[in-house]
Amino acid sequence: MSRIMGSGNAYPAPYWKEARQALAAVDPILGKVIEIGGDSILRPRHDPFFSLSRSIVGQQISVKAAESVWQKMLALMGDVTPQAVADENEDSLRECGLSRPKARYILSLAEHFIDGSLKREQWSEMDDEAVIERLVQVKGIGRWTAEMFLIFHLLRPDVLPLGDIGIQKAIANNFNGGIRPSAKEMATIAEPWRPWRSVASWYLWRSLDAVPVEY
Repeated sequence: MSRIMGSGNAYPAPYWKEARQALAAVDPILGKVIEIGGDSILRPRHDPFFSLSRSIVGQQISVKAAESVWQKMLALMGDVTPQAVADENEDSLRECGLSRPKARYILSLAEHFIDGSLKREQWSEMDDEAVIERLVQVKGIGRWTAEMFLIFHLLRPDVLPLGDIGIQKAIANNFNGGIRPSAKEMATIAEPWRPWRSVASWYLWRSLDAVPVEY
């Protein structure tokens, strides 16, 4: 569960400042979370392959473990690009710490970028669910990974990743007495946050980990 994060005063999207103010006004608890988060903001890399491959690495493992695997991949390839991945094989990727399925997923993802099937997509013209529907057709990409792509690559403002363990934990800590809520309960708690649930999610993640990590 790693994410593209950063700090500074320049907002990454035109809605960010408005969203912060609106969220703090509508939900005092979330407002406190945002206040504690300070100047930390999302900083996209504008690299769809990075976003998707990094998210595959981070699936179902800790941020620390994902970072360790990613650094080994960087040491192996110099840079994690579609062609650099395609030049490797399953065994060399597994030596970086990837499971066999994840190695296959990343190799498959590289093929999709090299053959242009994903590069051709007009993401900006697609609504959130259409993006998710397209991405989950790629082996190894599920809804969570597609939601991360929406938030961190496409900067969509109103995505709430109900399956994200960090979001579940942060909502439990801040809104539910430490008890992990159901997806329905999370959606209900987050309803007042529309149309800025991506920004709310960002600051909930920050409540768990103030140290910027890449995604």
